[in-house]
Amino acid sequence: MKQSTEKTNVMRILDQKKIKYESYCYTNTDAISGLEVAEALNQDPNHVFKTLVTVGNSKNNYVFLVPVSKELNLKKAAKAVNEKSIEMIKSKDLLPLTGYIHGGCSPIGMKKQFKTVIDISATNFDTIIFSGGKIGYQVETSLDDLKKILRFELEDISD
Repeated sequence: MKQSTEKTNVMRILDQKKIKYESYCYTNTDAISGLEVAEALNQDPNHVFKTLVTVGNSKNNYVFLVPVSKELNLKKAAKAVNEKSIEMIKSKDLLPLTGYIHGGCSPIGMKKQFKTVIDISATNFDTIIFSGGKIGYQVETSLDDLKKILRFELEDISD
């Protein structure tokens, strides 16, 4: 794992807002799944979060961040955003909706700001690690710093 020298849009946004973060690059690995990414970064899989985009009954979209070691509980997630039900969006819809591709989706810098919920377990750490907006890149920052550029709620949304 090495510090990233290449800047992604997510890193540029963090720089612009003067938010302190660490960046990681794992492009020299075959890591694809969240657990493989955590392993490549030599990090606790509870500390590395995946970004999941969903669509609710109301046709509104929502973003959820859960540890790579866990799964999004769709019932809990729907309740957290006051929806009857939610489902994952289709991979083909991700890029036009968010500007990101599957595996490189970050809650920062999406085309539109969607209601975002981060699993409550994030509060167990001083910082969380999540996608830097491009496959092979991750960023790490504190929830307090993340609050400066992203509106989110903390809820119990994972299993």
